[in-house]
Amino acid sequence: MSLLVIDHLDNAFRSLRHNRGRSILTTLGITIGIASVTAILALSNGVTNMITTQVDAFDDNLAIVRPGLQTKDPNAITSPITQHTFSTSTLTESDVEAIAKVEGVAAVAPIMTIDGTLRANGTTVNNNVILATTPDFTKVTEVTMKEGQFLDEVTDNETAVIGYQLSIDLFGTDRPIGYTFTMRGQRFTVIGVMRKSDTPINYNNVDLNHAAVVSFERGKLFHQGRAQIQQINFMATDAAALPELTKRVHDRLVEAHVGEEDFTIVSGEAIAKPTNELFISIATVMVAIAAISLFVGGIGIMNIMLVAVAERTREIGIRKAVGASNQAIVTQFLIESLMVSLLGGLLGYLVGYFAAFAISTFLYFTPAFTWLTALTALGMAIGVGVLFGLYPAIKAARKDTIESLRQYH
Repeated sequence: MSLLVIDHLDNAFRSLRHNRGRSILTTLGITIGIASVTAILALSNGVTNMITTQVDAFDDNLAIVRPGLQTKDPNAITSPITQHTFSTSTLTESDVEAIAKVEGVAAVAPIMTIDGTLRANGTTVNNNVILATTPDFTKVTEVTMKEGQFLDEVTDNETAVIGYQLSIDLFGTDRPIGYTFTMRGQRFTVIGVMRKSDTPINYNNVDLNHAAVVSFERGKLFHQGRAQIQQINFMATDAAALPELTKRVHDRLVEAHVGEEDFTIVSGEAIAKPTNELFISIATVMVAIAAISLFVGGIGIMNIMLVAVAERTREIGIRKAVGASNQAIVTQFLIESLMVSLLGGLLGYLVGYFAAFAISTFLYFTPAFTWLTALTALGMAIGVGVLFGLYPAIKAARKDTIESLRQYH
């Protein structure tokens, strides 16, 4: 580091210390902006990591069939479920049976969801998910029981398994085995309660904590005897054979759909892609909004730098008179601007770090900090410092030496 740069740093430090109040307020604007961006990125990374971890738990032998052909249209990222919300699923019971017959499939479970209201002993719980599936669901999803058992081949169609939180909300206890409730005019007996899940956001798009699980046959009655399947999960007997198995399942389904490829089969990281893209798009919008405070902070930097240039006009004249080049003057004021923005960026990253963990106490996942998050915060701080400090620095360098020396304040 040259002596000139050290001199610029020393001058910048003394200038900022001389105007503490003004410098603190300007730094605060950058701090708030960087803190917001850091917290949003960390929380977004946290939720995507959570879903990816769920998929990884199956050792790469899980695949999922979803209705509709996956699109590369960037507009679909902002509303990934819209294309399915108002259309009938292309998946049928025959598809489930066809997949089950493919050699190498260890388990297959259809997922059919319906919104419903549950009632028991005068208590009503609204906006719950009724999940209709088969006993293999426990093999293709991380489900553990707290009380009782899950549905199996011998349980009656009038039995149900409920989520932990739904059990509390509906019955006021987490041990409601044998209790009954009504749902869509039909009575069900509780035979099991699922253990509370810390990750209700999952690749099945079902919050099991608030779900009531019924048999697939009973679920069809809610659709006048027809199956409206949102997703089919299947597992390979051998993870190494999953790519070949996926191809065989694909060919079988294309044949069953009379040559129409109106479905998508995903495995590995691609399973979490739709949900991850949704959260990434939300995070992108929120970062853009948070960047407004950075813009405001940048204007604050420009403001104090213009004031500093006006206050130090005579100093600029003296420097130029003794041989300082325009580049040296620009560098001097840019370093001062960068010092403010980098200080705000550092404080903002630390504030965002703790804010993300504080917010996560009300959520179901922990934030994830990566080098990309840190580099993004650093890059934005440097960008603001240079962008908004450049004009005042150039203005200082263009000052006339003689006119500057005539200034006495």
